[in-house]
Amino acid sequence: MTGRRDVVAIGGSFGSSAVLRRLLGGLPPDFPAAVLIATHVPGNSPGYLAEALAGHSALPVRQAVDGQPIRPGHVIVASPDRHLLAMDGAIALGTGPRENMARPAIDPLFRSVALSYGPRAIGLVLTGLLNDGASGLHAIKAAGGVAMVQHPLDAEADEMPRAALETVEVDAVGRAEELAGMLAAVAGTLAGPRVPPSPDLELEVAIAAGRRLGSDQLRTLANPSPLSCPHCHGVLSEMKGTRPLRYRCQIGHAFTAEAAIASQEAGVGDALRIAMRMMEERVELVTRMARDARENGRKAVAELYEARAAEYAGYAATLRRAATQDLRMARRAGEPEV
Repeated sequence: MTGRRDVVAIGGSFGSSAVLRRLLGGLPPDFPAAVLIATHVPGNSPGYLAEALAGHSALPVRQAVDGQPIRPGHVIVASPDRHLLAMDGAIALGTGPRENMARPAIDPLFRSVALSYGPRAIGLVLTGLLNDGASGLHAIKAAGGVAMVQHPLDAEADEMPRAALETVEVDAVGRAEELAGMLAAVAGTLAGPRVPPSPDLELEVAIAAGRRLGSDQLRTLANPSPLSCPHCHGVLSEMKGTRPLRYRCQIGHAFTAEAAIASQEAGVGDALRIAMRMMEERVELVTRMARDARENGRKAVAELYEARAAEYAGYAATLRRAATQDLRMARRAGEPEV
């Protein structure tokens, strides 16, 4: 039995608010599919995105509420600090661990839509940093759904669209002004046959919903690696047979390889600045010891301390350059858009 494509899952991050306003503004009032939107918002956000988007949409736009029905022609926006999930025709607000450093994250939404709607699902990845959304879009495509991506050259941050294109053979790519038309052309059309979901997909959706992940279950999904979780410092396991390369820890924190690197970078920067401060203090102390030795007529000892101070000063300069470069990179990357 076939149905019609009646659920659209959209994920975006940095720069996506403007794209969403334009996209929703272009959808007709009789749009025949539900629209579920997840963007990276801080956990303490007041959650004004739904209200902001409502003024640009002919469709009703609401912030997600646990248990609310998913209905065609309605737009539901993820709530802060909860994964937005589609389960049994209704919204579930997942309390599972962060994925790709975010909750709500895009991949859990896309996976839940792939699991619940299969070929009736349409996934769209918008502008954003790193590569959240690529794995979930792959799940939608594998379930027989339609995969779409904002053109990377049109994106304020091209990393998420580019990662999706590298991971998935997408059905359509378009600029911001074309996305509403792309969705309208596909929504409501006949879907293909349903593809049986994998147990792994079911388990990952359950984890996002809040189900505890034990070591035995993790071994069915992944193989232990020599890496540690940036959040809880437990062992990370490499997910089996997934694209892009992903990891989970036993608690359930999940990262693509790129997200794991980005998560570790903050700790590296802090460590660099601590090491720089300690080395500069060491230079000051050894220099003071050299001066004290010279004032007391211990020339050979003073020369040893002076040589050590010069060595420490070189280390401190190297650390200072690394810490400065780290700060510059962080400023260029900026914060994900609220």
